[in-house]
Amino acid sequence: MDLRLAGKHAFVSGSTQGIGYAIAEALLREGASVVVNGRDEDRVRTAVAALRATAPEGAVSGIAADFQDPEQVRRLLGSLDELDILVNNLGVFEVKAFESVSDEDWQRYVDVNLMSAVRLSRHALPAMLARRWGRIIFISSESGVNVPADMLHYGVTKAALLALGNGLAKLTRGTEVTVNTVLGGPTYSDGVARAVTEISQARGLAPADLKDAIAAGNQTSLLQRFIEPEEIANLALYLASPVSSATNGAALRADGGVLTSML
Repeated sequence: MDLRLAGKHAFVSGSTQGIGYAIAEALLREGASVVVNGRDEDRVRTAVAALRATAPEGAVSGIAADFQDPEQVRRLLGSLDELDILVNNLGVFEVKAFESVSDEDWQRYVDVNLMSAVRLSRHALPAMLARRWGRIIFISSESGVNVPADMLHYGVTKAALLALGNGLAKLTRGTEVTVNTVLGGPTYSDGVARAVTEISQARGLAPADLKDAIAAGNQTSLLQRFIEPEEIANLALYLASPVSSATNGAALRADGGVLTSML
């Protein structure tokens, strides 16, 4: 299928690794120009170089910014050209008991997971509406629907992304601008892989064995394995495309069947 993305201009937040990197690579392969983002300048340069190597015909650049720093956010927004596609992927996560999550922790999660998407969307949406075409995609999580007790601060911010996407879509009535949310499931991203390696080393296990055990322990998963970042990217790529014009204000699952509700 021709996704008709050639010539489109995209920005993907949090895209130096994992799901964000996979989305950036997929967009490049379809002919879009892509700006990648991370908070570390060296990692941004490394990601840009890797993407140029895998998609040598693509147009890719990078902007480093820490979304906890208002000045860095202002500089990033000031340097962005008009966007056809905005992918709000940036997010942090951790397992932590509710009583141990400090006010500072909560603020960090709100700033990074939620307010990064608010600020980027507020910057991009007016021009999209003026041109009457654009795509805003939020990468949320099944944890925003089934909030985990040991990751409450993460789940709450991912639930907020669902509300943000739903509300913004109502502003696009009568245009070819769409706003949608991807509900990702347990994904073997770089961060998860590092955590699995660290835990397996501490327990004297092989990382692959621990990975399989974790996946098998998820009783509601139909996939019965971790999702690969590219599998999330496939859905994001469709939502970024003109062929998805009838999908707006939706929360679409790429969760491996973890969520048990029908809708």
